[in-house]
Amino acid sequence: MPQMAPLLWLFMFIFFILSLMMFLILNYFIKPFKIYSFLNSSHNTPLPLWKL
Repeated sequence: MPQMAPLLWLFMFIFFILSLMMFLILNYFIKPFKIYSFLNSSHNTPLPLWKL
């Protein structure tokens, strides 16, 4: 909709960029895959987390 105010699109774009940056920063510092591999290495018989 090009009839909408350009400042609204700018606000939406900045909000999208900030949320994307926060998501990437949190994934960089948390590293969930290392936690999963650490939990799987503690088991003697690794069980699948899901079944197809």
